[in-house]
Amino acid sequence: MTTPRIRIRGLKKSFGPKVVLDGIDLDVQAGTSMVIIGGSGSGKSVLLRCILGIILPDEGTIEIDGEDILRASPMRQEELRRKIGMLFQNAALFDSMTVFDNILFGLKAKSSLHPRRDRHKLKQEALRLLSQVGLDESVAALSPSELSGGMQKRVGLARAIAGQPDILFFDEPTTGLDPIMGAIIDGLIVDCVKKLGSTAIAITHDMASAQRIGNQAAMLYKGKLIWQGLAQDLLHSNNDIVDQFTHGRKEGPINVETHPTL
Repeated sequence: MTTPRIRIRGLKKSFGPKVVLDGIDLDVQAGTSMVIIGGSGSGKSVLLRCILGIILPDEGTIEIDGEDILRASPMRQEELRRKIGMLFQNAALFDSMTVFDNILFGLKAKSSLHPRRDRHKLKQEALRLLSQVGLDESVAALSPSELSGGMQKRVGLARAIAGQPDILFFDEPTTGLDPIMGAIIDGLIVDCVKKLGSTAIAITHDMASAQRIGNQAAMLYKGKLIWQGLAQDLLHSNNDIVDQFTHGRKEGPINVETHPTL
């Protein structure tokens, strides 16, 4: 079998007494779009942040192309993580920068182009990325605060794909968007992933988005991956927990704590 683009084994992370990740095993093959679903607080974002190095796990291994990034030197970790592009929840654009400078930031971090020597090439590439996500170059001079939520997501996507990363992460890509704009963003994500030939991991609780983006899927529940399969099977998984979650049923094995409104 070919080496997975991403291989995770025995990953654990706790915050005090709260166990968030409890022995995660996951393989993501090159070219796969993996969607990870789960309720709020299930550990989806913590899992991505462990892979990115933002959070240090308590135990386990995280391999990229067969190399454990947790045990690599700091310089090698940086090299491996340059393979990754990230679309953060709510886009996470730099408010003090224009749209153009936000995209340049992504290009400078991951591209081999030199900031001064290749300034013209960087500018042209930034404008090409804007066009790829459906935005006119007139948007480049605007600040993030002048953009709608959908436009901010597009700029965030343009920054994520800067430098043509081998791996793309999407953290709740449709949060805060209406259904039509959510479908548009999902379509752009799918197009960008296909054009780059990248491996993608998206985390979401939006079932429509999960099936549009992913070809593989998994569900996190109480710190464990309780189901893995085809994204097209999410709504008929034959797993009681997955079925309750994906269909939004009140009754079932998932007990949601509710509190009376004061």
